[in-house]
Amino acid sequence: MPRQVRGFDAQAAHAHLSRKCRRLGAWMKKVDRLENGPIPDDARWRQRFDPVDALARAILFQQLSGKAASTIVGRVEAAIGSARLHHDTLGRCDDATLRACGVSGNKLLALRDLSVREARGEIPDLRAMAHMDNDAIVAALVPIRGIGRWTVEMMLMFRLGRPDILPVDDLGIRKGAQFVDKLDAMPAPKALAQIGERWGPYRTYASLYLWRIADIGSGVAKPVDRSQG
Repeated sequence: MPRQVRGFDAQAAHAHLSRKCRRLGAWMKKVDRLENGPIPDDARWRQRFDPVDALARAILFQQLSGKAASTIVGRVEAAIGSARLHHDTLGRCDDATLRACGVSGNKLLALRDLSVREARGEIPDLRAMAHMDNDAIVAALVPIRGIGRWTVEMMLMFRLGRPDILPVDDLGIRKGAQFVDKLDAMPAPKALAQIGERWGPYRTYASLYLWRIADIGSGVAKPVDRSQG
C-alpha cells in the first residue's frame, strides 16, 4: 500500500463539509462563532510517536479521570525508571510493584499482554502503519487485551491524522449526529455509519465538530478532551 500521509488540510475539510452538508454546515457556523474560528488541525499529526507506549498509556487512562490516570502513570514511570512504556521497561517490575502503583488487575493483564505481543513483533511500528490502511491497523491492534476499536480509532484520528474516521460507537458522535439531523434519539451505530457516508472523505473532521455539537447541544460550555493526550 502507498505510504499514508499523516494529517490532512483542515481548511479544505471545512470548506468541503460546509458546502456539501447543509445541516452539518449550519452547526459548524454556530460552533465557529462560539470558538472564534474553525476547529484547527492537530499539531500531533506532525510529531513522531511510539504506538506501543501510546497503547500502554491508553490502557492506564481507561475509566479514570485525567488527573488520577496521570498520577498512576507517573508512579509507573518512576518504578520502571523510564518514560517509555514497553515490554523491556515494564518487565523491570513484577506484578506486585505495578499493582502498588495503582494499576488494577485487569489493566495489569492488559499491559502484560501488550508486552508479550510487542516482544513477538505483533505490534506494527509507526513506519509500518504508514503503509497500512485503517482496517488493517484496527485488525492488528484490537486483539490486544484492553484495546477496543474505539481506542484504535482515537489513535487513527489524533495521532496518525487519518482523514476519514467516524467512531460510530462513540456516544458523543451519536449525540452530535442526533442534534444535526434533529432526531428523536441517538442513531444506532449502523445507522450512523450510513448517515456518515455523506461526510466522506473527511469524516474525521466531521467527528471533531460532532463532539463539539454534542457538548453545545447538551449545555456543556467547555470542550471535552477525547484525544487521550
